[in-house]
Amino acid sequence: MAWAEVPVVDNNSGSYPAPSYETSGAYAGGGAQAPTSAQGMLFNQLQQMQDEIGRLRGMLEEQQNDIQRMKQENLERYKDLDQRLSSGAAGAAATQNSSAGGDSSAGAAPAPASAGASEPDPEKEKLFYDAAFDLIKTKDFDKANQAFSAFLRKYPKSQYAGNAQYWLGEVNLAQGNLQGAAQAFADVGQKYPQHSKVPDSMFKLGDVEQRLGDQDKAKRTFQQVIAQFPNSSAAQLAQRNLQRM
Repeated sequence: MAWAEVPVVDNNSGSYPAPSYETSGAYAGGGAQAPTSAQGMLFNQLQQMQDEIGRLRGMLEEQQNDIQRMKQENLERYKDLDQRLSSGAAGAAATQNSSAGGDSSAGAAPAPASAGASEPDPEKEKLFYDAAFDLIKTKDFDKANQAFSAFLRKYPKSQYAGNAQYWLGEVNLAQGNLQGAAQAFADVGQKYPQHSKVPDSMFKLGDVEQRLGDQDKAKRTFQQVIAQFPNSSAAQLAQRNLQRM
């Protein structure tokens, strides 16, 4: 969620009227009435400025507290989902072992329980995915990395898995882990070849290969993007990078 910045008040912008001094009447005759009035105006202006600064500071502190609360809520939301999903997987494994009667010699051994083999639950998957994505919004990349990795382990066949795989690459890139980013981007095309994120992930893979210093490999990846997805924005970016190489 984007937060509106606290407006900056330029106290030198002339937003307050400059004091004026009368040159007639008592003041012209040497009286003290006009200067006293001017000093009072200055005092009132300073008081108003202090009040405004105090109000803006209060708004800033309130927004900072809201952001901190959101970060904590997102983290607790992820932990709660992860705990409940892990408990569900463990329960499924216990039920499967119980139904087998503990006899490992009776037929083929059951496959290890995994979230990917369980029945799809789009609502639960979306909650988990959204919780992971919220961590990107707050720039908590360490937790986002853990969350997307956990999501892909639990829901490798989810409709959100392709997106999760792509954003895992972006998170690794933000963390400076180029090798991890390259692997994550490559996995989008390998594991989810029909996904809409494939062109973008291929371009990002070429970009990471270029950063790693493998110019030939990056060139081949960019050419592959252009050949397979000629009308995509990723192809336009790949063409631009090729021209600069």
